Amino acid sequence: MTRPDPPDVELLWDEFHQVVNMTSDEIRVWLLTDAAGESGAFPADPGMELPELGTRVVDLLRKRKADLTGADADVMRKVVEFVEDQVADAPPDAEQDDAWRRSLMTVGHDPLKP
Repeated sequence: MTRPDPPDVELLWDEFHQVVNMTSDEIRVWLLTDAAGESGAFPADPGMELPELGTRVVDLLRKRKADLTGADADVMRKVVEFVEDQVADAPPDAEQDDAWRRSLMTVGHDPLKP
C-alpha cells in the first residue's frame, strides 16, 4: 500500500480529527444502535450491514498517523469533505433535523456535541 506524502498527512490528519468529534467507541455504539433500528435489538446481528465509511472511521481513529496508507488518506478526505458539505448546507432547523444529525454521526461528527 502506498503512503501519502508527509505534509499532506499532517494537514489531513488535523482536519480529520477536527471534524470527527466522536470517539471510536461512541461511533461504534452509534453504528450498532442505528443499524438495530427502532427495535433497539442489541447486540447487532453479526451479519448486519453497517455503513462502510463509518466503520472505516472507527478503524482510522485507532491507527497511528505513521501507519496511514493512501487508502486511509482517501477515506479521511471523504469524511472531511462530507462533513464540511453537510455543515455548509445545514437545514434551517438543523438542531431539530434528526436525519441530518444521524447522517453526520454515521461518520463520527455529532453537530450537537460541543
